[in-house]
Amino acid sequence: MRTLKKSLVLVFMLLLGLTLNAQNSDSDVVVTLEFANAKTAIAVLQDYTRALQKGDVATMNEQLHEKAMIYGLGGGLDSLNATQHKAYFKQSTDQFTHSISSDLYLPVKVENNWNEGEWILSWGTNTITDKKTKKQIIVPYHTASIVEGGKIVFIRYYYDILNVATSQGYTLTPPKK
Repeated sequence: MRTLKKSLVLVFMLLLGLTLNAQNSDSDVVVTLEFANAKTAIAVLQDYTRALQKGDVATMNEQLHEKAMIYGLGGGLDSLNATQHKAYFKQSTDQFTHSISSDLYLPVKVENNWNEGEWILSWGTNTITDKKTKKQIIVPYHTASIVEGGKIVFIRYYYDILNVATSQGYTLTPPKK
């Protein structure tokens, strides 16, 4: 009897998932890879990235709208405004050099959905080198950004935090049973 109940719950969940998915397929969500501001928005993100590599925090911040919000730099759901972003990267570029490689930029425009906007998705590898010790940390990253009026209004950083921690000698200890 217990197995039958579990099976029925599993079938119900599967059917519910299919029903919800079918409802979403009829929506008016529009996604396109080409839009009028795509080249300009990509250029803004590339200027931002080049400035990071040069350690030029002022130029990085020039790419930001005064009310920009930046998420994910400290891990978790933290957020920084433009002033905090400047302080964060000033501290980072004082201690480290950043070398971006294999970067790629993809424009994506989304309409009629919760994440509506003209997005620039970016991927690459940030090799961070400590200026004193010359120790390197290789950080694969992804960003999702929105550029409006030639300025970045939103950036969400995604990167492998565990890779950063273990590269610095931290270990992951499993919980005791």
